[in-house]
Amino acid sequence: MKNRFGIGPVTLSLTAFAVATLTLAVLLVTGAGNEHAQAAASPRTGPFPGDFTDIRDVPRSPAPAPGPGASTGTYTERCGVDAENHRNADNLVVSPGLAGGAHHTHDYVGNLSTTALSTDASLAAAPTTCTDGDRSTYFWPVLRRQDLPGTDPHAVGGGHDGNLGRILPPASVTIQFQGNPATPVVAMPRFLRMITGDPVAATVGLAQAHADWGCAGFPDRATMLYPRCPTGHRLTRTFDFPSCWNGLGTDSENHRTHVLLPAADGVCPPGTFPIPRLHVVVGYDVAPGTPIAVDAFPEQKHSPVTDHSGFVDVLTDRQMAGVVHCLNTGRRCVE
Repeated sequence: MKNRFGIGPVTLSLTAFAVATLTLAVLLVTGAGNEHAQAAASPRTGPFPGDFTDIRDVPRSPAPAPGPGASTGTYTERCGVDAENHRNADNLVVSPGLAGGAHHTHDYVGNLSTTALSTDASLAAAPTTCTDGDRSTYFWPVLRRQDLPGTDPHAVGGGHDGNLGRILPPASVTIQFQGNPATPVVAMPRFLRMITGDPVAATVGLAQAHADWGCAGFPDRATMLYPRCPTGHRLTRTFDFPSCWNGLGTDSENHRTHVLLPAADGVCPPGTFPIPRLHVVVGYDVAPGTPIAVDAFPEQKHSPVTDHSGFVDVLTDRQMAGVVHCLNTGRRCVE
């Protein structure tokens, strides 16, 4: 039986031996077909036919209704679509201080100075694309057209073969903070770092995967596969970040355990506090049948399950207080 992503259940083990022996089985179950396993010793870089699905074949999955104590507001920012071509192969969250550490190219909106070498102080002093003055950093891997030559400085994704093709510029980017369906939220700390999704999910399994592909006009359908959208329907990537903070700091050793996902009803795990949920939707105008691929590590074969996004909160305490007030009072704020 398939889950809401159109992918069946898997049993995962992250030991080195299990990864090597179970990769084929995991990929067969995920719907990626056996193309990924067969390509392990092949020069083919993917993606493969089994990485795609018609959005109309994806089961509907309506969002649960909020409870009586929910914080139902939304706070939407206008941060542009990376018209500035702010791109690099860095990942400030996972590989701080390591230039080119992502090994694939990221698009950015918000803070215009972000690199792997950025500091809290440099981010707080930098210009931003957000009209409300938010200097936070929002980023995700670029999407490419494989049928056109790349013209960007990172045409091979920061030095790795396989990330070839022309970068597709986003047609729309929505940056929105949302409330919690069970309780009010508290402020996230300034300089909080978060990641959602797993860039190595195709080889280690789906335990940390959080890819969410879709099509505009189909709001209740999401898949971990590349969607085939009907003509006139924009392809979308949605990044929902963890929204339960442990209250202890702005990062953790594995960059994940300080912020966790809530249960389906919004309830946070014991010892954590509900914070605004960052909801990012990136849209692309892609004609049906266009060969696309998300930038990825070469061994991931451009699998759509590897989609991910990163965030560094640089909102001032006053700005964050405004976000929290908007969410907890049920308002619809656009800044």
